[in-house]
Amino acid sequence: MTGTTIAQAIPIAISPILTRIYTPEDFGVLSLFVAITAIFGSIANGRYELAIMLPKKDEDAINIFALGFIITVVISLILLIIITLFNDYFTKLLDNEDISFWLYFIPLTVFFVGLWNILNYFNNRKKNYKDIANATIIKSIIQAIIQLSLGFLKNGAVGLISGNILSQFFANTKLLVNIIKDKVLISNISKVKIIALAKKYKDFPKFTLWAGLANTSSKNITNIFISTFYGIVTLGYYSLVQRVLEMPASLVGGSIGQVFFQEAVEEKKRTGTSIVSFKKTFKRLLILSIAIFPLIYFFIEDIFIIVFGEAWKEAGEYARIILFLVIVQFIVSPLTAINQVYMKNKNVMYWQLGLLTLHIVILYSSYYLKIAFIDYLRYMVVYISLYYIFHLYLLQTYIMKDKNE
Repeated sequence: MTGTTIAQAIPIAISPILTRIYTPEDFGVLSLFVAITAIFGSIANGRYELAIMLPKKDEDAINIFALGFIITVVISLILLIIITLFNDYFTKLLDNEDISFWLYFIPLTVFFVGLWNILNYFNNRKKNYKDIANATIIKSIIQAIIQLSLGFLKNGAVGLISGNILSQFFANTKLLVNIIKDKVLISNISKVKIIALAKKYKDFPKFTLWAGLANTSSKNITNIFISTFYGIVTLGYYSLVQRVLEMPASLVGGSIGQVFFQEAVEEKKRTGTSIVSFKKTFKRLLILSIAIFPLIYFFIEDIFIIVFGEAWKEAGEYARIILFLVIVQFIVSPLTAINQVYMKNKNVMYWQLGLLTLHIVILYSSYYLKIAFIDYLRYMVVYISLYYIFHLYLLQTYIMKDKNE
């Protein structure tokens, strides 16, 4: 959590400079690029990265890692072929000429995202928390340097997107060293074991893949639709809110979730239930939320104007509305690791598909009824927050039912 906090402090710290050298439209193009790569990156490993934590032997874990790597390469190559053949079609579909050139970099970025996923989980299994933190910090530093440097030299979103791509390369390199230096572990990789483990953990691509795709799509498809329905500038304002509020909250919560996942797995192996880890993590998240988020609410609009400039006033209005949903997601999202611990993959799929459907229905209804974007945000926050709270109730039900049995 500390490493992630430091890493997120860097892009937030330079945001006041970035908002003065890049336009809301530039941020909108970046957000559109990130939305597309995030959707495909979420399924780049076939979701087998979630199975890396589960085997007792590292020998099995490294073969699951190899399986995830192979799937990532295949998906990236397929994307390269599709984008090369249909670039013009996708450019017209997204209704943005600026994205045309960057579409060719989507396969490479998806490969980096997929590699990061399996490296992250394997290093988490080995309890290399410090290395994970350092890699995250390196990623932020490289991204900041490139975005600032190119921002002063060249107009447009070039610096923003280039920083995003190259920073992932350096972060992956840092974590990859921990694996390739263990020659004995690498020597245990075999075709037979990869196939056997692919079959053993087939529920992850069968159910969790669709759940992960729905989860990522519920946020990122929304960004794509916002660009199409409300314009790239509106997406630019909204993307700054995500950068300043949602991204730090999700990444800090994700770090807590990683540790919780590891603790919950060990507790369940030891005692047959994960109730202690669940309650302890929930209390931590709730206390952090009570201590931090309410203080932000009353000053957030003024903060946006002072820090990012008068041109970003509209983003401050969006941020105040979204803050409550950020609180709810911060508390609930890390605890969803219980689904993997208890192998509730099918339930995850249904819940995430429901979340995606709810997002699309709210957005399409708002567009069809010609509701202003700021009112759409209010409806979205209310309904999505209630949906997350319901999921929290379900997570507790899984554990208590297992405990009673």
